[in-house]
Amino acid sequence: MILHLRELFDIEGEYKDIDYLISPEEIGEYQSYVFTAPIKVHGRVQNRAGIVTLMFDTVTTLSLTCDRCLKEFERTVGPSFSHTLVRGLESDEYDYDEYVVCERDVLDLNELALADLVLSLPTKILCKEDCKGLCPVCGHDLNEGGCGCSDPSRGQQK
Repeated sequence: MILHLRELFDIEGEYKDIDYLISPEEIGEYQSYVFTAPIKVHGRVQNRAGIVTLMFDTVTTLSLTCDRCLKEFERTVGPSFSHTLVRGLESDEYDYDEYVVCERDVLDLNELALADLVLSLPTKILCKEDCKGLCPVCGHDLNEGGCGCSDPSRGQQK
C-alpha cells in the first residue's frame, strides 16, 4: 500500500486510519519465511503538533521449521510498531534508525511492514520453548521420550 502523506505533513491534527491485507503472493522476496495467511495491517498515521507518527499492528501466520527437532509447525505472530515519519534529514547528527524518510511525501507501507515483521521474528525458531531437539547420535526426537543410546553424555537413555 502506497501512502501519500502531503496533507499529513502539512496539516496539524490530520490523520489517516490504515486497515488492509498484504497477500502471501505479495511477500515473495522474504522466501526464508513461508506466510500461510495474509498479513493484516491495522493502525493510524497522524500529525500531532507537527510530528507525523505511524503506529500499526500486524497479524499473520507463518509455517516454520524448528531449529532443534526439525518439526514443521505454524505460528501466529502479531507484533506492533511505531515510527516517526519525516520528509528528509538535513543533518548527519540524526540517527537514521529513529526516523523513516518519506521522499516526495510517499511511503511504501508494505515494504516497511514486511521489514518490521521479519526483523521482529526470533533468530532461533523453536516449536516450543523447552524443545529438547534430536539425539546427536541416533537422531531420535527427544521430545517423544528417551532414545536407545547407551552413552548418557550423548543422548538420553530409556
